Amino acid sequence: MEFDWNNPPFDLDGSLNQREVEESFEDPFAVKLLPDSPRFGVQTRFFNLGMSAGGIGVFSVYRTNGKSLRVIFARAFEPEERFFYQRKMDQTLA
Repeated sequence: MEFDWNNPPFDLDGSLNQREVEESFEDPFAVKLLPDSPRFGVQTRFFNLGMSAGGIGVFSVYRTNGKSLRVIFARAFEPEERFFYQRKMDQTLA
């Protein structure tokens, strides 16, 4: 899948770069979620929790048309997200 990085709607805060965000989507244990909220109903947005090749946990909000993926927001994991990701990975491997 191709990433659309034209005029990103957010600034990476220096702790992440575009490559790490893209790598988090390639993570075989990435957790992809569709939020159950009317706030996201107009333009469907998805959440991705994945690890970069360097071991950095990345939380992303994105939308896709099936051909390209547009990251709307990305940041490093918070402790709760790391715990959730690890629990889901452990369940997958069990």
